[in-house]
Amino acid sequence: MRAHLARVDAVIIQAVIAGALSFSHLHDLAEAAGQGGWKAWAYPISVDLLLVAAWRRMREAQRVGLPAGGPRLWFLVALAASLGANVATAGLLDLDDVPASLRVVVAGWPAVAFFGGTLLAHTSRAPKEPAASAPAEAVVTVDAPERDALPAPSTEPVAEEPATGLVTAPMPVPTVALPPALVDRVQALAEEHRAATGQPADPDAVRARLGLPASMTPSVAAHL
Repeated sequence: MRAHLARVDAVIIQAVIAGALSFSHLHDLAEAAGQGGWKAWAYPISVDLLLVAAWRRMREAQRVGLPAGGPRLWFLVALAASLGANVATAGLLDLDDVPASLRVVVAGWPAVAFFGGTLLAHTSRAPKEPAASAPAEAVVTVDAPERDALPAPSTEPVAEEPATGLVTAPMPVPTVALPPALVDRVQALAEEHRAATGQPADPDAVRARLGLPASMTPSVAAHL
């Protein structure tokens, strides 16, 4: 554990030292190119932030298999600006007499950095990993009780009996009043049959389902 902490601390110290030196070189170069005051301090911040942002976008794209050409380009641009400042301030450039071309590059850096940062901000991010879903609860299914479908009313034509000389009038069949609860049951069975078959229920079949005698068929038919 201590060895791991020591290794981490060494990396952090090295990063701080390298960042401080690069920051100082960028500041000195910007100041020598005519960017005085707070502007000279803003240049190293701009370069380092673009470098870190491009690196993070590039790593995210590579991790999920997306193209990382754009982030890689801006990473190389920021790295070239940082390395260029480090080399220029190492005695190879007279900071008291900076070339006009370098002044143009330093003056144009804010626009380049703003453009690169905007593109990186709109670069497709890596999709977030879906949160672990809770284990599905066991679903207990209860089978509904089987229902005997009501037989559909017969559509076959009834053979007519040969006419005889005597004409007999049909005798009216008396109907018996049904209790309200039985009336509700009759109507419920009729609705079930109509919903299942699309046809009206047969009164005799409904009467049979209710266990009523055959003489109750007219009373059942009166409530369908």
